[in-house]
Amino acid sequence: MREWQVQRRERTRQLIELGGLVVKAGLVELADDDRATLYGAFLTVAAKLRGEEREQALLLWKRKGKRAFEMESD
Repeated sequence: MREWQVQRRERTRQLIELGGLVVKAGLVELADDDRATLYGAFLTVAAKLRGEEREQALLLWKRKGKRAFEMESD
């Protein structure tokens, strides 16, 4: 398989997994499947990560995410 094909498959897998997280978090239903609303929410998160609160936000979100994954695996 060519390198570009491998990279394309890896990117496709990443995008599918990220989309799955959006669904798993319930954002699709909560935003009534409104793509503009979801995009705006993601832009808000990105702005926070560009700000002074970056490290605190990452730590908090990582902890919450790990706990949620652990609860699902139990």
